[in-house]
Amino acid sequence: MNLSAKILRFLKDESGPTAVEYAVMLALLITAMFATIATMGKTTNSSFENANTKLQAATNSGS
Repeated sequence: MNLSAKILRFLKDESGPTAVEYAVMLALLITAMFATIATMGKTTNSSFENANTKLQAATNSGS
């Protein structure tokens, strides 16, 4: 097999790019998951702080 045939075979081989594409998709998915979890955490924390403030106000006004 000569050099040009090896180069053509290498260029036609799709197993390498497929693995790279999966790695990029996985990295994007993980990044999106972290962003979603961070946003949900902030929203949940804000909701609990709001509920805590209202409970404290209700408790203090009832005494």
